[in-house]
Amino acid sequence: MNYKEHIRVIPDFPQPGIRFKDITTLTNNGAVYASAINDIRQAVQHKQIDLIAGPEARGFIIGAPLAVSMGLGFVPIRKSGKLPGEVVEASYDLEYGKDKLTIHKDAIKPGQKVLIADDLLATGGTIATTVNLIRQLGGEVVGAAFLIELGYLDGRSKLDGIDIFSLVSY
Repeated sequence: MNYKEHIRVIPDFPQPGIRFKDITTLTNNGAVYASAINDIRQAVQHKQIDLIAGPEARGFIIGAPLAVSMGLGFVPIRKSGKLPGEVVEASYDLEYGKDKLTIHKDAIKPGQKVLIADDLLATGGTIATTVNLIRQLGGEVVGAAFLIELGYLDGRSKLDGIDIFSLVSY
């Protein structure tokens, strides 16, 4: 399936010069959304995976249904202050400042094999931080799967040694 036909590109959002890839036009079509999740599952199902982890918020849109389709648990990676209980936290750079991601300390057991799933690989900062959090808990990142990859932003360079699958590339 040509998934690009189902992804709306919005020029100059959130700022001039950006061509935002809007996946809501894909996810609001049940058959296309299911097909995308199935195609991602087929691409990663050969891996030994114990858990799927996804960063807030659009990583939930890809990671949770992928986990359910594979019969696996899902670990949400949240922004700072969103998870109750004990967490591990890591900072990352944004274009205009910093942000933090957190994960529950007991979300991943040492040695568990984790696949990261998200909607978009752009500069790689969010995913590199997600990798860091998983590794802090002793998890092994076995790969990362994305609906979209913006290859011209070279996010792969921040994920050296991680097997990456992208359903759509721009």
